[in-house]
Amino acid sequence: MTGLPPSNTEKKVGWLGRLTAGLRKSSAKLVGGIGDLVTKRKLDDAALEDLEELLITADLGAATAARLTANLAKTRFGKDVTEDEVRTAFADDIAQSLEPVALPLDIDATKKPFVILVVGVNGAGKTTTIGKLTKQFRDDGRRVTLTAGDTFRAAAVEQLQVWGQRTGAPVIARETGSDAAGLAFDALNEASARADDVLLIDTAGRLQNKDNLMAELAKIVRVIKKKDETAPHAVLLVLDATVGQNAHSQVEAFQDVAGVTGLVLTKVDGTAKGGVVVALAEKFGLPVHYLGVGEGVDDLRPFTATDFARGLLGFS
Repeated sequence: MTGLPPSNTEKKVGWLGRLTAGLRKSSAKLVGGIGDLVTKRKLDDAALEDLEELLITADLGAATAARLTANLAKTRFGKDVTEDEVRTAFADDIAQSLEPVALPLDIDATKKPFVILVVGVNGAGKTTTIGKLTKQFRDDGRRVTLTAGDTFRAAAVEQLQVWGQRTGAPVIARETGSDAAGLAFDALNEASARADDVLLIDTAGRLQNKDNLMAELAKIVRVIKKKDETAPHAVLLVLDATVGQNAHSQVEAFQDVAGVTGLVLTKVDGTAKGGVVVALAEKFGLPVHYLGVGEGVDDLRPFTATDFARGLLGFS
């Protein structure tokens, strides 16, 4: 028969295929490098040093690289190793380290609405991420309201309104240049009156070193708390994976100002720096809720440790 929706197994295989393809730039660097380094070679100090340097250049970070190679040496030092053995050991080790942060974004049904504040620098993909999340929430039967809190850019407001039309979610917006904190407060009042399930609040893209813009973000958080002291219930930091190690300073800055509760990694398919996910997880321990590997609405999926680790090391 035709026209049937894909089964869960088909969806899983389809997503794994996209994830593996999306990580190809990152995995090619690691797989090729490991193959070059361990061919017909014992795992001695020099080989371990070369592997550690390779992992660092793949943006896994110095601490992670040192730990991975040290763990490999515990069982394989002085022995002949194959490329597959090294890749498997690294994939298993990375999956184990990522498991504690591979957590879903749980919507507390007792919060009406559950307030999600979305933050990040310009170009990270905040508005698109909000649209994709809205589609998922609406597919689950939730009532969702969107807030066009990027009041500086008319294009951002229009983009969010398009997503609202696609998903049947109302969008609360004001004229360009309006006070974003006041808008967030009004949106929370409206969503509360309707007993909506989720309120998603977009914010202006801001560089973490712009004090005035970060102060405005802090004001948005304060104003939301005046209405509901438990809100925002989730603060999602959207990170563009192509920035690599620069993501660390973004996490630190937004954590200080807005109290980030979880991460969303976008554009993983456009970079060889996908290993930064591992470095961020080990350094900050923040939940990684979603991973984006494409522009399609279904290309933002919950983060899974084993699938990511195997994809990063070139296993399909």
